[in-house]
Amino acid sequence: MTHVKFNGRPFAGTFNSLVDDLFTELPVLFGNDFNNPERKVSVPVNVQETDKSYVLEVIAPGFEKTDFSLNLDQNILTISAEKKDEVKEENQKQVRREYTYRSFKRSFTIDDKIDATNIDASYINGVLTLNLPKKAEVKPQATEIVIK
Repeated sequence: MTHVKFNGRPFAGTFNSLVDDLFTELPVLFGNDFNNPERKVSVPVNVQETDKSYVLEVIAPGFEKTDFSLNLDQNILTISAEKKDEVKEENQKQVRREYTYRSFKRSFTIDDKIDATNIDASYINGVLTLNLPKKAEVKPQATEIVIK
């Protein structure tokens, strides 16, 4: 029989020390720019596949069509948007500001199955919808083999 010496109890720490440990490590999770309003944010994107195409829905309310930039370079599709803050009048006092527009940029790798020349986009009610049509598959035709 081996004797094992145990130093301390497993739940010896108090609740306060547990909370203190949590909050001293918490800023590391968010990085140095957690409270920085200029940091870039990512927008949610839904991707659906149909028989003839892939459909990307980018949820970006408050933007205009002219704020978006769509770029296809080689096999990388980049969606970005930037909206400038409106200049407020000097006689208005800002009491509280919770909503600001932020720029974003998302990139997707396009497969060889996509027909890049026929990609189309529309922006309706805060949702940018991109239709990425699939290339038509050329199936080899079945040939009949004659038995000799």
